[in-house]
Order: sequence, then structure tokens, then C-alpha cells
Amino acid sequence: MSGAYDNVRVGKLKLKGAGKFGTSGSDARERQKKRKKATVVVDEDAIRHGGWWKVEEFSQITGPVAIELFPFSYIKALDDGSFTLGAPHPEGEGPNPEEILIAVRVSDTKIALKSGYDKYLAVSASGKLVGKAEAIGSLEQWEPVFEKGEMALAASNQRFLTCKNETEIMASSDTVGMDEKVKIRSNAQRSEKTTDEEDTDASQVELHYVKQFQCFQDKKIKLNPGAVADLETAKKEGNVHETMLDRREKMKSDRMCK
Repeated sequence: MSGAYDNVRVGKLKLKGAGKFGTSGSDARERQKKRKKATVVVDEDAIRHGGWWKVEEFSQITGPVAIELFPFSYIKALDDGSFTLGAPHPEGEGPNPEEILIAVRVSDTKIALKSGYDKYLAVSASGKLVGKAEAIGSLEQWEPVFEKGEMALAASNQRFLTCKNETEIMASSDTVGMDEKVKIRSNAQRSEKTTDEEDTDASQVELHYVKQFQCFQDKKIKLNPGAVADLETAKKEGNVHETMLDRREKMKSDRMCK
């Protein structure tokens, strides 16, 4: 056999449990304890918005999105082609179907937004937000502008999206103030940010795993009241996950520990 496989070097077969130089597996286990483990960084903001996370760069704007104008309040499409501000949602709840738009990239800097009524969002001559076009033209193109972790949305008339009197949505502002700062949220799968458990406070590591597995009503997280110092010791000894499991089991509120 020739080709790319010719350059592959075949090493010795290592049996499971065999340590270095054929000794016991204690050395291997010790190395495994010291190996850094990655854990998912919990996005608390996304949890409060029902799993819809805040877009932070242009490349993330695609597919289903929601535009949050005020905390937990999203742009809502009406069947007559107009838009209004939806009622605030409770924490933990995402946008309603009529508040979900489909984002389509039309260039390296601009997007188009389609409502659930299959109409593209545009701005009228008076600056009102409307959704009546069945195709993307110059009026249906929007430019997200990012600066210092915040975002504004510029319309084809070169003005920024804003909400007047908390009901009338317009593209009428020449400058960006508090009322023009919006958030685009997405529920698309994204690459998870990771952090090193060895570099993370033990209490935060435990909180992440409790949130992942605990069955809790009334949205209250229950942590073991025991000293967190035990977790710090367990981290050094390489058995932090076993210790967390014991702590969760004592709480009798974890679906993985019953």
C-alpha cells in the first residue's frame, strides 16, 4: 500500500490499565488526575432569556433571531405588515413565534430580516418599520453596527432603529443613544466556550453541574451547605467530580443521584 499511509508510524499497542514500562496503572491514573478538564461556561443571560443568547458579532446573525428592544421585550410582527413591541416576557422564557425573524446575510455587512408572515422588513418613507415585501431590495437591507459590546441597527435610510413611546418602532434616529441600543438574540447552536476546571473556583464548578442536573421547582438552585474547602481539596487530589456527586446526593434533589 502506498500513498499517505506510507508515512504513518505504528507504535506499540498500549493495554488499558498498563502503566509506563509495564508497571501498574498508578502512574497513568496520577497523570490523569493532573490532566486539565474543560467545562462549559454557563451563559446566565441566555438562561434568563429561555436559551436565546446575545449576538456579539456579525457572523453570528443567521437563521432564527429575535430583536430585543427593551429587557425581555421583542419586536412583534402583526398580520397587517406592521410591527409593535411585544409584552415583556418572564425570566426563563424565550420570544413568541410572532417575535421570531429569519436573518439572511446579503453582504459582508448587511442582513435582511423576514417575519413569520414571509415578508421582509423594510423602512417606509416616514421611517416606520414595515414588513410587506416578498423579495429583498435595497429598502430591506439592514446593517448591524457593533461598538464596545453593544449594537445598533441601521436601516436603508441611514438612520437607527428605535422605539417611540414604547409602541411605535421607527428608523428615525441619526445618533445612537440608550433607546437605539438593541440586542439580536439567537437560539442557534454555537461553539461552547470552555474554561479550565483547575483554574476555576470550585464553587462555580459545582454550581455549573448542579444547574445541569438538579431537578428544582420554583427556579431555586439548592447547593450543599457544606464547606466549599472540601471541593478545593478534592480538586488538588483529582477527585472533584466524585466529591460533587456525594454532595449532590445528600441534597436528594438531583435526578442523576437518586
